Order: sequence, then structure tokens, then C-alpha cells
Amino acid sequence: MTGRQRPIASRPSRLLISAVAAGGLLTSGCGVLPGASGDSREPVTVVTWAPSGASGPDAANRAGMTAMAQAYARWVNGSGGLDGHRLRVVTCDEEDTSVGAGNCARRAVAEKAVAVVGSYSRHGRAFMAPLEVAGIPYIGGYGASDEEFRSYASYPVTGGQSALLAGNAEQLARRCDRVSLVRADTLGGDGQSWLLKTGLTEARRPAPVDIRAAETATSYDDAAGRALDAAGAAGGCVTAVLGDRTETFFDSFRRLEPPDAAVRISSVLGSVGQPLIDRTGGRDSPFEGAYVTGWYPDSGDARWNRMRQVIREHAFDDNRIDPDDTGVQTTWIAYTALKSIVESLHEPGITAWKITKALNKGIRVDTGGLTPELRWRYEDMLGSDAYPRIVNSKVTFQIVRDGKLVADKKGFVDVTKTLTDASATG
Repeated sequence: MTGRQRPIASRPSRLLISAVAAGGLLTSGCGVLPGASGDSREPVTVVTWAPSGASGPDAANRAGMTAMAQAYARWVNGSGGLDGHRLRVVTCDEEDTSVGAGNCARRAVAEKAVAVVGSYSRHGRAFMAPLEVAGIPYIGGYGASDEEFRSYASYPVTGGQSALLAGNAEQLARRCDRVSLVRADTLGGDGQSWLLKTGLTEARRPAPVDIRAAETATSYDDAAGRALDAAGAAGGCVTAVLGDRTETFFDSFRRLEPPDAAVRISSVLGSVGQPLIDRTGGRDSPFEGAYVTGWYPDSGDARWNRMRQVIREHAFDDNRIDPDDTGVQTTWIAYTALKSIVESLHEPGITAWKITKALNKGIRVDTGGLTPELRWRYEDMLGSDAYPRIVNSKVTFQIVRDGKLVADKKGFVDVTKTLTDASATG
């Protein structure tokens, strides 16, 4: 066989070609040759979604959660990333609609996200199915949808609204002879009533007077009047769980309450929190003296100091982020969990499957005392028909004193029994 012979490069030329080729590899590999001892690690892409409040006057506003996710990414990337991986956070406005929730879930799939982290949505049916099909875990959601406590793709960090209601029953049973519950006239509200009843009767207290109210009412005078009558003049308590409308209810309640009444009021975090107390007058707020059940330590607790420092240094005066907001706190805890998971894998490439496998095999997550240690093995889950995915059934008792939410009881309170009993008999 004959033909033109290919010219052989001289030694200096070969060195030059090798150097250029190596330079190309360095560029494509972010500065490190693949396979070398300092092999670069691929970026980790996650999605955080929440409604911004811009889609309508009645839409929930949880923009602080997506802003917290972005601040967390700036902080962790400035400190070397997640086990050397650059954290890429994609945010999405969920719009507080099922269409918006579905769109955000499909964006997570399109972005090849390894997880959805620290997000808020009331539309679990719209977002969970796309995540399940794509194998993307949903880590540390706010707990606003039932699917978060049922889907095999969900890894919650709290017991959701159910744990709060079970805890609220125990907190009120310590102080109240009679309880009026004002809640939304919905199926979810029916469950809240049952949980409170279960907890109170377990404590040998009378069942609460169940007062249904419209979720979107602009005045609650009728519900407030019935709640006052049922609670009685002394020794009675009124608890309201109406989400963003809780403030409206207590406005009506305080206008109708007689000056000499000794009725105590109560709610749960998410319906009442420090931002609402501050906005309505601090120590002159209508919530002064209220009992509040929460998932986490009170916002003045030193265990929140790291989060507050990150917000100060990396949020750049972003006024969407309030460190006292339960949603912001939940996002922080969810990203704390993500960091532990990625560090436990210690691999150059992180995938949704690897994260899911680590979660199912029993990775332990220490949140610095903001929650009990978290673990998502099958045997760690509550396993009841109503709440099969709950792994953290502990809550905190707080009270409003001098305009601040402070601990009403030290430590966490376990409400597993109430949740289990309510599920078994509901």
C-alpha cells in the first residue's frame, strides 16, 4: 500500500501541541485535569420555589424563601461550595396556583435538578407527580400540602400543620378549661378540628367547640362572637388557625371582647409569627399573651445566629428575607440538610438518584439543634395512614411576652401519640 506519508512533528512542536491540549482540558475541567488527585467537582443544581405574592391580591407571599436560598448559595459558594461543588440555585415563582406549581416542577426536571429544596406550595398534586416521575427528591418543604407527608419522593423536616395542631392541643390543655377552635371551612380544616379534639380529650379536657369560617372573609365578627360565647368569661381559650386571615379574625375578636374578659388566645406558627406581631404593634399587639405552637426554637434563640449572620453578610439588604419568618427558617434548615447529604456522598458527581439513595439508607442530619436529628429511613417514619412520611413529630411551645415570641416550655415536645391516635380513629 502506497501513499503520502504524514509529516512527523518535531519534538518542540509535539511539546507545544501537548501543552495546548492540556490547556483545553484545564479549561473544560474548571482548572483541574480529569482523573487527577484534585479532580474538579461538578456543580450541584437545585430548585427552590415559592409564591412571590405578585400573581394576585389573595396570593400567598413567601418570597423570603427563594431569597434565602439565593443568599445561602452565595454564602456556601464563598466558602468552597458543598464539599467542593459549586451550588447552583434556580428559583421559581410558584404563584400560589396549581398551574404555577406544575410549571416549577417541570422546570426542576428541565434544569436536571438533583433536588427541590426548602420550597412552599399548597398544590402538592400539581408538583409532586412530575418530581416522582423524574426521581427528584423534595427536601424540606414547608408542609403546606398533604402530599409532602405521603409521597415517597418527599423528605420533610417537620410534622407540618398536623404536628402543630396536635401540639397546640397539648399546650392549651395545660392552661384552658374550655377551647374554641376557629378554622377554615374546608376538608383540611376538618382534619385540624379532629387533631385538636384528639389531643384535648387525651389530656382529659372537653372537646373544642368547632367554629367554621370562610377562608377568604374580610370580617369574622360572627365567628369571633361564637368563639367568645363558647370560651366563657374566665378559664377559656380561643385558638384560630386561618393562615393569612388569622390577623383579620383577631381584629374582629379584640373589638368584640369585653374589657374585663379573661379569655386567652392561641394559634400556630404560620398563622401567627414574629413578623405579624411586630406589624400589629409589638407589645401593644392583639397577640400579647398568646400561646403559639411552632416547629422550631423561638426566633431569639442563639441557634439561629449562623443563619442571621449569613443573611446579614450575603443577602445584601434584601428586604424580602425576615429571619423571624417560619418560611425563611424552613429553607435554611432544608439547605442545612442538603449540605450534610452532599458531604456524606463525597463524590465528584452528584445526582438525584445518589441523594435519594443516601436519604433512604439513613443519612443523619444534624441541624444544630433547630430540629431533632433528622433521618428518613422507613423505620424512622411515623407510618400512620394519614401521615406516613413524618419523621419529626416534635414541636415547641411559645408565648408572646412584651411583643416577642419566647419559649413557653424548654425543649421539644413529642406529639407522636396524638398524631397516631388521630390517624387511627379519624
